[in-house]
Amino acid sequence: MEKFIPTREDAYNLLTEFVEDKSLINHHLMVESTMRHFAKLYGEDEDKWGIIGLIHDLDYEKYPEQHCKMTEKILKERNWPEDYIRAVISHGWGIVSDVEPIHTMEKVLYTIDELTGLIYATALMRPSKSLYDLKVKSVKKKWKQSSFAAGVNRDIIAKGAEMLGMELDRVIEETIEGMKAVSQAIGLKGEIE
Repeated sequence: MEKFIPTREDAYNLLTEFVEDKSLINHHLMVESTMRHFAKLYGEDEDKWGIIGLIHDLDYEKYPEQHCKMTEKILKERNWPEDYIRAVISHGWGIVSDVEPIHTMEKVLYTIDELTGLIYATALMRPSKSLYDLKVKSVKKKWKQSSFAAGVNRDIIAKGAEMLGMELDRVIEETIEGMKAVSQAIGLKGEIE
């Protein structure tokens, strides 16, 4: 049997089969574009990294109690490649999975998944409602307010940055940059460019 290599269209169709909530779809788009950005930084396969970002929370809306486990089942049933499945499962390491992120792609997903949420929330609070004038220091200021975007696990982001051997400020900066590609789709283009 020929090995199945998913396309972005395959991933998006699968995503919309399991996820209906617009804000969750926006989250997937943010993670996808950020993964593509980091893949480019590392000289890796942008499509592969993006596709993994696009489907990483596939099971979260319908099966929150079985997060990562149901995605693994769904992807295996559809013959997705093992390394894609492993990468997706590893983003839940220490919370819902015992699969540790080892490859750079997995470490990036683990790190930026929560971070995109914090950046999104920070940008929404700005008068411009734009990613284009958002600075790292604004995100860091909100980072320190634990009541702001309280669902964002800052420890995971910090741990992920450490795993990548990258300064937190640089991770934040590159994540903002990566999210700009979908700023229109997620409503954070604002009036600035």
